[in-house]
Parts: sequence; structure tokens; C-alpha cells
Amino acid sequence: MNIIWTRSIVSLALLAVLCAAIGAFAGVPAALAFAVVMLVVQSFVSTYHTQRLWRLLDAPVYGQVPSALGIWGEIYYRLHKLAKRWHAQVRQVEQQHSRFIQAIQASPNGVAMLDDHDQIEWCNAIAEKHFGLDAKRDLRQHITHLVRHPDFIRYLNSHRYEEMLIMRGMGANRQRSISVQVFPYGENRKLILTQDITELERTDSMRRDFVANVSHELKTPLTVLSGFLETMRELPLDEADRARYLDMMSQQATRMQNIVRDLLVLANLEGDVRPPGDELLDMRAVLRHLEDDANSLSGGRHRIHFHNDDALTVAGAETELVSALGNLVTNAVRYTPDGGSIDVSWERVEGRAVFTVRDSGLGIPAEHIPRLTERFYRVDRSRSRDTGGTGLGLAICKHVLQRHHADLDVKSEVGRGSTFVVRFPASRTALRKSLAA
Repeated sequence: MNIIWTRSIVSLALLAVLCAAIGAFAGVPAALAFAVVMLVVQSFVSTYHTQRLWRLLDAPVYGQVPSALGIWGEIYYRLHKLAKRWHAQVRQVEQQHSRFIQAIQASPNGVAMLDDHDQIEWCNAIAEKHFGLDAKRDLRQHITHLVRHPDFIRYLNSHRYEEMLIMRGMGANRQRSISVQVFPYGENRKLILTQDITELERTDSMRRDFVANVSHELKTPLTVLSGFLETMRELPLDEADRARYLDMMSQQATRMQNIVRDLLVLANLEGDVRPPGDELLDMRAVLRHLEDDANSLSGGRHRIHFHNDDALTVAGAETELVSALGNLVTNAVRYTPDGGSIDVSWERVEGRAVFTVRDSGLGIPAEHIPRLTERFYRVDRSRSRDTGGTGLGLAICKHVLQRHHADLDVKSEVGRGSTFVVRFPASRTALRKSLAA
């Protein structure tokens, strides 16, 4: 027997005992009158608390549960416990929902949810950016009224979502590529996942260009070698022609060796993500080596000046920095006409070591500057081959400087020369005490 029946029986038994006692002392009419009065009061109390409970259930307010005596107090107490438990469950669900939304918002992919009429129910910030939407303003709008890309409209209406759609020409500058795939779920609802694949396509394009460029770069000397070999095998040649052909073949073989060597260096740099050591370099010796190489390559055809702070040095890998900085100097010599000037400085600026190469050469058109460090990228292909370049020097330079956490800044004007500036971080910059003193 539960507590409600127990309390009701006890209340009736107590009322009967009281009525019997009153009837024994004051007579039966008094006992009946008392019984009627108590039943009316109990009915009034029950009606009153029923109304309070009705109002509470009609417009519940968490934490505001009325108090009462007897069975109604027990009812209110149990109702309070039930409301508290439900409230805790609701808060838990809300927290899980909030964490789920935060996780989707943190995703690098766009997520959009459509109802059974292809109206937007929800989307994260990445989907807003990909499609140019506003989650609050565009809620419950048909997505094809907002995303008017013809390929997307055909894809959405085709109901064939096994393959993803690639949308090009997206974004504010119309230069982004977005992959889109639709996943049906629930009752005719759709989940749209998007991903920005601009960099992926750019990398894939660079890979294709790299393979094509390597093939082209090796094809030319191989063709020359094959032609000379065939000539020497089939035609009678005097010693002078034979020597000249052998010399040209040697040049082409050397060129291929240089390309393969630079490719191996570049592959090693790309595969080694560890930063170089913290050993301080003898930059005086490095700069003397760069100056000797520049004068040797120039052969007196240029005015070359080095301005060095002998106390200034950096921490890093000497071989790598000689290759990177030397490439900037030799490029300046190669691409500066005879009689031009080349100024190289090594100085400390705002606590950072700065290596600068200025030349009065041909200059570089502005549209080529962002791509200078790409593998095999050349502003003037024919001139680069004539000067002995492999097209990999600046790519190697970029990776060496990245390993040393240094920045490369290029400024150039056609017909007025170029300036290449390398800035090493303060954490790698130091002064040799013996010289600084």
C-alpha cells in the first residue's frame, strides 16, 4: 500500500475516532456536524491545492514549488525533485548540443543542414564563408535562391550524390575552389559538406608543372648529347670538331648533374623538418667566400661591394646558409649587365641580422615576384639557361631560410634592378664578444 492510501485511511480513521468521542460527550448531532465541517474543510483544502497545482503545471517556473502540510506537501516535494531531475537532464542535453555545435564550428569543413524543402535549417561559419551566406539572415531560405552557381543547382536537383561537386570561381575574389557533397538523411533532409580545395589544386598543379619542368629540363641536354653522339658515330670528324663536340657534350652532362644535385638537395631540405643547430657561424669567413665567388663569376665585369659587420653572426647550418645566401649573390651577378653594380650588406637592424643584395640589373616584373621561389620557375628561361642556372636555386634558398626561421623579401623594378633582403630572427642573431668588445 502506498503512502497516499495510507495517509487517507489514517485521516479517515482519526476523523471517525474524533466523531465517536464527540458523539459520546455531546451527542450524535454534534458528531455529525463536526464530521460534515471537517469534510468540507478537507474538500476546500484539496480544491485549493488542486488549483495551485494546476497553475504550476500550466506555467511551471523552475525552483518555485509551493509548500504545504500533509499529503500536498509530499506531492509538492516529489514534484520539485522531478522538476529538478528533468532540469538537470535538459541542461546536460543543452551542454552536449552546445559542445556538438562548437565542434562543428571548429571543423575546417563547411556544414549546412537543409529541410525537406531544401531550406536552410542551420550552417556553420565555414559554410557561410564558402557559400556567401548569413546564418541568421538566410535561415529558412531556399538554398538555390542564395547559391546560384549553375553546377550546384544541377547537382542538388539531380539527386545523384555519390560523387562530389567541384565549384570553381567561388569566394570574394572568385579564385577559390570548393568541393561539395550532399548526404541525404532523415525525412528527405540533406546534409551538405564543403571543403576549400584551392591549395590542394594549386599543389597538384605545382606537382604536374614540376614533373613537366623536370622532363623538359633533362630532355634538352639529353637531346643534345644524343645528337652529338650520333654525329660522332656516323660522320668523319677532324680532331678540332671532335674536341668541340666533346666539350659541348661535357657542358650538357654537367648541366644535368647540376639539376640532379639540386633536386637531391631540395628533397633533403623538404624531408628534414628539424631546425638547424644553435652553433654560431663564422660569418666573416662565409662572407669572404661569397665575395670571392661573386668576383670570380663576374670576372671584373661588375662593380661589387660588400659592407659587413664583422661582429655580427647567426646560429645555424653553415653549408645551408652558404648555399642560400650565395645563390642570391650569384643571381645578382648573372642577371646584372656588364658595368652594373652589386652591393651586399650584412648588418644588424632592430636586433635582427639582415643580409641584403642590391643590383642594378634588369629587374623583375611585379607579377613574377610571388612565384620566384617555385621550382624551375624562371622569368626569362633562355637567359637562365645561358647563365648556367638550374631553376632550383631560389627554391632551395626558400627552404633553407624557412629552416632558419628567416624571412625573404623581394623588391624589384624593371630596368632599375632588384633588392633581396633576408632577415634572421633575433633568437638566431648574436654578436661575437671578442669582436664586439
